[in-house]
Amino acid sequence: MTFLELTEGPLWYIAATVFVAGVAWRLIGILRLGRLVDRSVARGSGVGGALKAIALHSVPHGGNLKRTVYHFLTGYAFHVGLFVLLFFAAPHIAFIEERILGVGWTPLPRWGFILAAEAAFAGLILMWIRRMTDPVMRRLSDADDHVATWLTFVVMLTGCLALQEAHDGLRALHMLAVEALLIYFPFSRLMHAFTFAFSRSYTGATYGRRGVTP
Repeated sequence: MTFLELTEGPLWYIAATVFVAGVAWRLIGILRLGRLVDRSVARGSGVGGALKAIALHSVPHGGNLKRTVYHFLTGYAFHVGLFVLLFFAAPHIAFIEERILGVGWTPLPRWGFILAAEAAFAGLILMWIRRMTDPVMRRLSDADDHVATWLTFVVMLTGCLALQEAHDGLRALHMLAVEALLIYFPFSRLMHAFTFAFSRSYTGATYGRRGVTP
């Protein structure tokens, strides 16, 4: 078995299993917490409040644009760029079709991949610079924040190198980085990719039931 076969075979299935089981375990744990019974008279819709919270907290609002524009632009550049790379890069679509879903779709043209990659890299790097230079954010950050950032950076960098298809070792290195990230993901703050909707919905539903905009 070659190193590439190892990373795309046994190691991939181990990492994918840990990822799926870990994410499911975390989400089930959150759902099992339930919520306290609110015995006050409802003045509004909890569902409407939940939906409004998800929408409002996805963009600057309430006069906060000047204070949050940096995070808004860099955060969206990274997250949208990474989403596009993950689901619309030709190698990823081929992998998803072959290993996961059995179906594929039209990939991005090369220029689209380059734009998405540049946006994702720029957003990630600028967010990390802000984390290191802003006194408050630097004190709030811990090892988990930095490990998650650098693991993601390594995955993206090795992915760009593997795209050239110059050597199987580059593809294997990318797969190894992806597997490390998948295993780390459920036990880190990267879980916010799944839990942000739960937290915003809970807060929004509570405020919405009281007739207050979250």
